[in-house]
This record gives sequence, structure tokens and C-alpha cells, in this order.
Amino acid sequence: MVAAPVTGLPDLTGTVALVTGAGGNIGAGIARRFAAAGATVVAHYWSSADRARAVATDIRAEGGQATWEQADLRDPVEADRLLAAVVAAFGRVDVLVNNAGVQPVEPLPDMDFDQWREVIGANAHSAFLATRAAARHMIEQGDGGAVVSIASIEATRPAVGHAHYSAAKAAVRMHARAAAVEYGPHGIRVNTVSPGLVVREGIERDWPEGVERWHRAAPLTRMGTPEDVGNACVFLASPLASWITGHDLVVDGGVSAGPTW
Repeated sequence: MVAAPVTGLPDLTGTVALVTGAGGNIGAGIARRFAAAGATVVAHYWSSADRARAVATDIRAEGGQATWEQADLRDPVEADRLLAAVVAAFGRVDVLVNNAGVQPVEPLPDMDFDQWREVIGANAHSAFLATRAAARHMIEQGDGGAVVSIASIEATRPAVGHAHYSAAKAAVRMHARAAAVEYGPHGIRVNTVSPGLVVREGIERDWPEGVERWHRAAPLTRMGTPEDVGNACVFLASPLASWITGHDLVVDGGVSAGPTW
């Protein structure tokens, strides 16, 4: 089964959306869905310059507005610089999608502190720093904004070898809820999207047993797509979600609805 095409996206024309980690698989899908909804997109990257540039170039070729910017979002100075660059280029920032992160696999008994710190920094620290920088500009603009952070169903359903990733994504979820409380009076909504297994090139070849297990467990009988995640982000950033904040939207084909034993 494949995902049905989506044509009726909310209209985000006139908004500026920064998607972090847009050179990655899910980030590229998110960036493209925001562009399809009419937003001007800034495709952030840390090391995947060619892929982020390709995403922005494709958006432009289809008649949208997009650019790309580099920053190490584990560094508060870099996070502030990135958001300042977005505002300098487009006059404002309306949406931040915290997608940047890493997901290595390492058994917990073998994990050293540097590996733990790398994953927590790339996933949780980056969300905190980018949200703080974006919120400062949104508050100054005076008309609110939306932040969507990409968490994971692994924030509540840990897997072997993913202890650092699960802990980081749990932190991302709770940070978003806390930020929703504290930034809400400024009209800034903060939510998370928690994807399940998302298709990427080569996954069925590299992990056939995992893909087979997923298909058996998912009521909708398929993996997600980057566009599925992007559609959820567009919804939460749009006026359709104007009274939704502090929420975690699970996008996993129904896997979390199933029994655990």
C-alpha cells in the first residue's frame, strides 16, 4: 500500500518557514511540503550542503521560494546567527521546524559518554537553541508563530541500541510542552510530531527483517513517507491548528495503537 496524494494543503503563502536538517530524508520531505503549501522555505543544514541546496533548487524549479543556510545548532552563537540570517533575508520568521538530529545505533553497555553527548546535543540541544532563537524574533514581530519539533515514537517505546536517541527525543517532547506553556502568552504555539518508521532509500535491502516486522505491526500496513511527516508539520503550523499547542501528534500508521504483548 502507498500513501495517497495530498492536494488540499493549508495556504501558508506569505509565511517564512525554517526547516532544520533539511538535507536529510525527512527534512527534505518537510521542506517540500511547506513549499507546496506556499511558504518561503529556508533549508538548514550542518554538513549536507549539496542535499540542502538540491532541496531548495527543486523548490525554486517548481515555482516556490527557497534558500539554504548552514549552522551547527549545538552552538548557541550559531543558532542565533542562523535565525538572524533568516530574518535579514526575508524580514521575519513565522515557522520553525526542529528536524535536525542524528540516530546512530549503539548498545547501552558499550556506549561511551561522547556518543551519548553527541546524540543528546544534535537532537535535544539543537531544538532548545533554535526554538529560543526563533521565539525571540517571533516575540519581537508581535504576531506569534509556530514551532514544530520532530520527536519520535521511540520517546516512549525504546529500542535496543537507541537509548541515547530515545532519551533525546523524550527531552524534545517535554521541551516542547514546557515551551508551549511559556511562549503561549506571546502567541507562539509549540508542538511535536512523533513519526514511526519512515521509508528511505535502501531500507528494505539493509533491514528487511525490521521492515517486515513493521508491516505486520502497522494497521495501515506500510511505512511512512517523509511527506507524511511534512503534512503533519504543515497542519500544526497552519491556522487550522490555531488552538493546538503542547501536543504530540503521532504519525506512525497506527503502530502505537497496537498491543505491546
